[in-house]
This record gives sequence, C-alpha cells and structure tokens, in this order.
Amino acid sequence: MMKIAALATLLASASAFAPTTQSPRTSVAQNALIDEAFGISVETGNKCPPLGRWILEDANENGIKWWQNAELKNGRVAMVATIGYMVQKFGVHMPLYLGPSGSNAFHPESSKDWLLSSTTGVTFSDISHAAPLDTIGMVPAAGWVQILFAAGLFEFAGYKRQWTDNNPIPGDYGYDPLGFTKREGGWDSKELTKLRMMEIKNGRVAMMAMAGWLSNESIPGALPVWHP
Repeated sequence: MMKIAALATLLASASAFAPTTQSPRTSVAQNALIDEAFGISVETGNKCPPLGRWILEDANENGIKWWQNAELKNGRVAMVATIGYMVQKFGVHMPLYLGPSGSNAFHPESSKDWLLSSTTGVTFSDISHAAPLDTIGMVPAAGWVQILFAAGLFEFAGYKRQWTDNNPIPGDYGYDPLGFTKREGGWDSKELTKLRMMEIKNGRVAMMAMAGWLSNESIPGALPVWHP
C-alpha cells in the first residue's frame, strides 16, 4: 500500500513538468471551469496540472466540487497524521492517557499500567514504545469499530451539509468553533479566502510528507531527506 502511495505521488509530481496537451474532448468552457476552481494557484501557473485536467476533463460543477471535498478531507487527515506521526516518533505522550500517576509526557511507564486491550494484553506503555506503523496492528478490533463509527458520523454530516443542503463551499461542514466564517465579509472576505488557500496548500504538503515518511518507514532509506 505504501509503494502504491509513493508511486502515485511521483506520478503526480512528474505530471506538473509534462508538456501540456489539450484533449479534444476538453472544451474551452470546460478548461475555464477547471482552471477557475478554488485551489488552483501560482505554483502550477494558475492552471490545473495535466494529470488533474485529464481526471476532470468530463467533470461538471458537482464533479469538481466532489474532488475538491476529497482533497480537503485527505489534506486535513494528513495534517493531523503528520502531528501524530511526529509525536509518536519523538516519544512524546500524554501522561498515560490520564491514567495512574507515575508517568509523564516523556516517560509513559508507571507502576500500574493500563491495558489497552484485555484480550491481547497490549498496554498503553506498549503503544508508546512502538513504531508508528506497528501501532496500527496493536489496536484491538473494538477500537477499529469505534474509529469507523466516528468516521461514518463525520462523513454523514459532511454529505448532508454539502449535498443535501447544497452548500456551495467545498470543505464547509458547519463546524467553525473559532468563528472564522462569522467575520466581516464571511466566505468572500480576503482574509478567509487566504486562509482557505493556505489550508489547501498545507494539506497538499502534508499528504506528500506522509507518503514519504510512510514509504521510509516501510523501506528504510527510501526517503533520502530529513524525516522524523
């Protein structure tokens, strides 16, 4: 799986340097629809890269909106994943997940450890010492059920907001505890437009970073640059 993710990343990067060829099936109006989609920026010459254009050549407005939502979701997950990955690699942990005393952020052991799973005998200390990819296999089945259930709730809420309620802003799922969208000008303000573009760009960088880090975790030395 990691090899596939790395290959997809390389293909996406290479496509940015490939000569631009316009498919006869892609009309001038369709090109304009693609190039004016939110997220197209100066890094690609204010045009959609060839690979992206090929994927979107038959997409209508709803199709492009679907891809924008997909990119934002994956970017947000990747940004959270980079934090979790670095925390695990650097050995920083919550004090035994609010468990018994005797542990702290850098020393998760305590005199009385808590079991993560009584069936497998895995403890929180075991998790704290494991490599990021190894921890995946240490999560019990009940834990995965909870994760999938929570993810399903998020997806349900997102689908309702975007498609049932026909919200025109990709990535807007109605959750705004800091009140960004309530500022003067709302979604049309320069400040919020800038923040939205920053989120997309940081999400793209995070997806590339996770692809590289996980590839290196699976094949040591696969990423010949700094990594946690």
